[in-house]
Amino acid sequence: MLDYEVMYGLFGADDGELAGRTLVNLTSGSPEQAQEATRWAAGRGAAYVDGAIMTTPPGVGSAEVMFLYSGSAEVFAQQLPVLRVLGDPLHLGTEPGAASLYDAALLGLMWSTMTGWLHGTALATADAAAGHTAVDFTAVAVRWLGTVARFISLYATQVDAGAYPGDDATVDVQVAAIGHLIHAAEARGIDNALPELLKATLERTQAAGHGSDSFASVVEVLRTSGVRR
Repeated sequence: MLDYEVMYGLFGADDGELAGRTLVNLTSGSPEQAQEATRWAAGRGAAYVDGAIMTTPPGVGSAEVMFLYSGSAEVFAQQLPVLRVLGDPLHLGTEPGAASLYDAALLGLMWSTMTGWLHGTALATADAAAGHTAVDFTAVAVRWLGTVARFISLYATQVDAGAYPGDDATVDVQVAAIGHLIHAAEARGIDNALPELLKATLERTQAAGHGSDSFASVVEVLRTSGVRR
C-alpha cells in the first residue's frame, strides 16, 4: 500500500471488521504514523504489528531480504511462519514506530551510498580514452565497501560511547582528502554538489572542535544541526 491513508480506506468505516484479528501493516510511512495506526487498530479490537519492506517487488519471497517489524513481540512470534514466506523477518522491538524509523534511516543510507557510487563512477569513467568502465570501477568499489563496513562497525561503538579517539584518519585528514576528490572531479567536469556538501559538514565538525577526532565525531554536528525532539 502507498501510505497509511490507503490502509484506513481499505477497511472503511466498519469498526467491527478487524475485531479479534491480527493486522500486519507493511505500508511505508513515519514512526508517528505507525504509532497512530497501533492506537487505531487497538480501538477496533485488532492486534497490530507495523513493518517495512526492505526490497523492491522482485525481492519479495527471498530469504536474503530483510522485512522489518515492530510492535507486540507476542503477535510477531505468532505470525512468524507467515512472515517468513515474505523474507527474513527482523523484529526491532515493541516500540511501534521502530520499523518505520529504521526504514527511513536505511533508505537514507542507501541513497547516500548509491549517489556516492554514481559520483565515483562518473569520475572514474570520465576519460573515455582511459577505457575504464562502470563495471570495472564497481568491482573495486564493492570490495572497498567491505572495508568501509568494518570502519562503520568500529565507529558505532564510538558513537554509543560519545568518545571519538583520533587514532585513525582524523577529521582534519579527511577534509584534506576530500579536497583531492573535489579537484579531480572539477577537472573532469563532474558535478561536485555531493562532495562539497560532505566537505562543508566536515568543516563544521572541525569548527565544533573535533578536528583531531575520528570521522565518527561528525554525528555530533548532525545531531545539533536540526531541531531535536
